[in-house]
Parts: sequence; C-alpha cells; structure tokens
Amino acid sequence: MKRFLLLALLLVSPLLAAQDLFMVRSQLPFPEAMSVLQQSIGESGFHISRVQRVDIGLTKSGYKTDKYRIVFFGDLDELHAVSDRHPDLIPSLPLKIAIFAENGETLLLASSFKHLRPFYTSPDLLQKFDQWESAIREILERVRVAE
Repeated sequence: MKRFLLLALLLVSPLLAAQDLFMVRSQLPFPEAMSVLQQSIGESGFHISRVQRVDIGLTKSGYKTDKYRIVFFGDLDELHAVSDRHPDLIPSLPLKIAIFAENGETLLLASSFKHLRPFYTSPDLLQKFDQWESAIREILERVRVAE
C-alpha cells in the first residue's frame, strides 16, 4: 500500500509543480503572436520595459532553436513602490512572459508567484501577487484566443 501511495504521489507531483507556471499555445505565427502579446500587455495597463532575444545566445552555444524572446513589463510606479518596500523582490521584477516558436505553434510561458508566497505575509503584497497573476493569465488568454 505504501508503494502505491508513493507511486501515486510521484505521478501527481509534476501536476502540482506545473501550477507554478502559466502556459498557453497560440496558433498564430510567432511575429503575430508577439504583436498580440505586446498589444495585450498595453491594454492591461502595463508598459514594456524591454524584449530580450534569447535565441541568439542559445544558437551561439550550439543549440538549434527557433525564435525565443522574453518580454519584461510592468507599471513603473507600482514596481518602484513594491521594490522600495521589499528590495529582496527586485530579482523577480519586472513581470515577464517568455514567448517562443515550436513546431509551427507559438508558446507563451510565465511564472506565478506561488514560490514566493511562503516568504511574505503582508496582505498588501499577497494581494499584489494575486493582481499580477490575474493580469498575466488575462494577457496569456488574449494571445491564446487571438486569430
């Protein structure tokens, strides 16, 4: 019985870990999905701070990869206020979404704040995490359903 429970736990644990990430697939080609992503970020009240090309570094290291970017975004005043109160959060900010092409599809991936929640008890900060996660899910959903 213990072996069965252990096996069941091992089979379920990847699903639990996956809750730390938000991922969607878009049928749009990469350039169009990237455009919809940037537009959706703006519609959500955020500003894009930069777009980092990851594919260049990967190909220089010998990996074969298609288009791969990380889009960094946020509300500047909000990010400053949070980082002033919690400077240890600076490495986790601004918000970011990875977007990459794979087999004719475009995938978008973002991290939740689940891994940070155990370290913070401030109701205001936990509410901010909720707001950011909700906004990220909405942005990803807009890209997923875009035609």
